[in-house]
Amino acid sequence: MGQILARHGPLRLSAPTPLTEVTTALVADSSYEIGGSVTLDSFCCIPSPPSLQLNPFVVAKLATYINLAQQVLSTLSGHVAGNLSNNATDAGFNNSTVSATGFGSVTDFSSLVALLFSLGALRDWLKLIVFGGVLETLRRLAFSLYYKAINSFWITAHFDENDSSYDWMMVWLSKQPAWTQAREVQISTRSFGLNTSAIMVAGEEDDNNLSMLSSRKLAYLPSASLTYSMWYHHRYMLITRVQAQTGYYGQKEETLQISILTRSHRVLNELLLEAKKDYMAAEESSISIYVSDINNNWRHVASRPKRNINSIILDPGISELLVDDARDFLESKTWYAARGIPFRRGYLLYGAPGSGKTSIISSIAGELGLDVYIISLSRAGLDDSSLSELISNLPEKCVALMEDIDAAFTQSLNRDAVQSTVADDDGKPPPPGVTPPPSTSRLSLSGLLNALDGVGAQEGRILYATTNKYSALDEALIRPGRLDLHIEFKLASRYQARKLFYSFYLPSDETSAKKDEEGEKNEKDEKDKDSDSGYNSNADDDADSTPSEPEPVAPAADKPVFFGTSHRQQAPKLRRKQVAKLAERFAEAIPERELSMAALQGYLMTHKIRPHHAVTEAKAWVETERAARLRKQQQAQQQAAASSAPTDPPATANSDSDS
Repeated sequence: MGQILARHGPLRLSAPTPLTEVTTALVADSSYEIGGSVTLDSFCCIPSPPSLQLNPFVVAKLATYINLAQQVLSTLSGHVAGNLSNNATDAGFNNSTVSATGFGSVTDFSSLVALLFSLGALRDWLKLIVFGGVLETLRRLAFSLYYKAINSFWITAHFDENDSSYDWMMVWLSKQPAWTQAREVQISTRSFGLNTSAIMVAGEEDDNNLSMLSSRKLAYLPSASLTYSMWYHHRYMLITRVQAQTGYYGQKEETLQISILTRSHRVLNELLLEAKKDYMAAEESSISIYVSDINNNWRHVASRPKRNINSIILDPGISELLVDDARDFLESKTWYAARGIPFRRGYLLYGAPGSGKTSIISSIAGELGLDVYIISLSRAGLDDSSLSELISNLPEKCVALMEDIDAAFTQSLNRDAVQSTVADDDGKPPPPGVTPPPSTSRLSLSGLLNALDGVGAQEGRILYATTNKYSALDEALIRPGRLDLHIEFKLASRYQARKLFYSFYLPSDETSAKKDEEGEKNEKDEKDKDSDSGYNSNADDDADSTPSEPEPVAPAADKPVFFGTSHRQQAPKLRRKQVAKLAERFAEAIPERELSMAALQGYLMTHKIRPHHAVTEAKAWVETERAARLRKQQQAQQQAAASSAPTDPPATANSDSDS
């Protein structure tokens, strides 16, 4: 703003004089000039008690601000028309005021912008910016120092939902007694990979209701987006579950946040170890099953009870070979590292379907205490890079399972049909009328080979691959280093049939086993008594094996129609010696290497409570299976002959007329 150059005497006015008249008279006086750089000290005011004295500099400044405010409001409201004389008259000013103050007439928005960014305005803006910036910097610095000081007394740990540690902590939290006093909790039936009573609401185990015991267990869990407090080892702890929608499809992801009021990591380490030990103790009798999702992340899907290795009935020596070799591999990490050999081991189990390949893998995993990671090569969207990423993300000690590796590059439901349509047995191309079904697999053989033993392949894992067609596999896939040990699983032998029958009908409870042992000790005395009384052992066997009395038979019109054998009746009580005799008779009726173990088990399941009928009807069942297998072979041969037979071209009208 400009200032008054000359020194003038004070303006004497009477008290009731309006302010608008004062400013008008001051600006209209030609003796006052605006401009220069005279300071405020050059002005003086002579007090006059009977009248009001105003400093001319203050009055000029006041007039300038009032005029500026009027021009700004007129410009923004869109009523500025270029003639400001009427506005100046209404407000007690005239146009000479604007020219005298040196601002000019503000008639448009550009003039207003130029006025706001004049030299004097910029100086005021700069002061405001500097002051505001300093104030904001000090505020941020103060809060940053405050949060750093507070966080120095806390240790915060984050657990992602996709990680195993999340399950450890959630199981540990569900068992804490503090949740029984929480005012807001989430009721959940999630087992977090456990099929035991590790997660259970207090009092649930005392309920003998069968429906309650067989259903999912209830548990108290921290609610999402709420903060809970509890004490752990005399340390204050805050617990928060955060749910956020991330990813392209907006999937919900959970994160568990635990903050402990301590400066030492010792308390956090104790908490993690305690949660892990509790989880492992609850999971001691089961194995965890993991599968991959579309985002190439491993997700826990189920926990299965560990299966006894002796329950898998194979040819003698196969189970021991697989278990001993895998255990020796896990204990030989130093030996592999000293010789520069990749610490990996692969097994190929091939043979007839239903011979126990997948069952023995699950049993070995339970015997070694390893989790099973299922790699589905036919998963939608799985390509070479995704497979390599999955295998590289495997933990160091685990069982990786690839089932039906021969069907990895086909999408047909019948592998024999695919091979017959693509090429004949002698390698000839398919007939012109036959087109092979399109393959939707994005996985290549090269990508599979590189994933198994490439640079990014995980070490320490045990790979099991199964196939029903050993000859269909590429030589590069089954070479040592990728699949080191190849074991053939054949069809059931008489030895396997006898062991299966014996284990199927053998009393499983300990009470029956003790009674059998006591009965075998007194068997000689019982035989003598039976011979004196006229009863023989066969009659005794029949008496013991008599099933319980069936329920009354309903009329034929009310009977339900079903196929199979009902388990409503109780199985006969057989002794071990009786079961062994029946097992020998059953093995004699089963042909050598013609039926699979799965077929034998399915047959015995239809006679679950009728062991004698299972023995007497075994030969007829074998003949039925042979006839069904022969019929399938004939149908397959007819389809192959029909697809390979040449088709005659249709006769034309010209050829008919010529003939």
